[in-house]
Amino acid sequence: MTDTDTSRGSHSDSALGEANRVATQVIENVERVIVGHHEEIEHILTAMLGRGHILLEDVPGVGKTMLAKAVAASFDGSFKRVQFTPDLLPSDVTGVNVYNQQTETFTFQEGPIFANVVLGDEINRAPPKTQSALLEAMEEEQVTVDGDTRDVPDPFTVIATQNTVEQNRTYALPMAELDRFMKKLHLGYPSADDEAAMLARVVSDHPIERLSPVASVEEFRRAQRTVSDVTIEAPLREYATRLARYTREHGQLGVSPRGSIALLRAAQARAVLDGRDYVVPDDVRAEARVVLPHRIRTDTAEQTGAGLVRTALDTVPIEE
Repeated sequence: MTDTDTSRGSHSDSALGEANRVATQVIENVERVIVGHHEEIEHILTAMLGRGHILLEDVPGVGKTMLAKAVAASFDGSFKRVQFTPDLLPSDVTGVNVYNQQTETFTFQEGPIFANVVLGDEINRAPPKTQSALLEAMEEEQVTVDGDTRDVPDPFTVIATQNTVEQNRTYALPMAELDRFMKKLHLGYPSADDEAAMLARVVSDHPIERLSPVASVEEFRRAQRTVSDVTIEAPLREYATRLARYTREHGQLGVSPRGSIALLRAAQARAVLDGRDYVVPDDVRAEARVVLPHRIRTDTAEQTGAGLVRTALDTVPIEE
């Protein structure tokens, strides 16, 4: 299979065109606020279209929270923010049953997890028990409180942030939770030109205050359905499997089957972003660099998950 493969998927060109338009308009809208992070914005959109969640990790002040807010503001769905702190309880995230003395019944008060886009700010500041309150929602799109199970809204995306500098009173995310994030992204400091452009935008009113939705929830749902219909031929599915096996054979802990699924879903979304209803090898390779590394544990401090993925991409053949 080559990057010029012309095989086509089954869904209509109109559905593909609408999904591509939604993604493009959201990216352009976010870039009215965020300067110099086009690639990262694209990665967030492909994760969301692939029904995945995103972890933004970097030093303080580089725009992690603002990026998440700008993405959420580009849809007309619901948005809620959770500021994770050491004293945050699981019920502060999921919600709680409250007793009504007048009616002598319990009424469920929804927590902030019940939103289309949930921003979990500084997620590593919450203790493991509270972090784990996200696991069921992220994996099964439902929440169980006092034995009752409730569905979260559709679509549903968690965008979590954590900084890499202040490690006091923080709790490292366990692999079980890291594995549920489709992508782990790093923003980095802006270039001099990008920082100057950003400063010019925010010296008066912040552009986030003027940002309006460019896509409806129903449009986004349709775009997600279009992405799930994108064709992935058998050789590319086998290629993704070989990449995962390479990490398992050469690392202490390799990519899980969940990671392989996330890679292909992200590749489907990448294809739609490029106006195609079929996946090509470059889609898989582009997404592997941000979908796979955080799922890997290596044997030595010198080797990183990102380095192992780069080696895999250089070593593993696309076709056998």
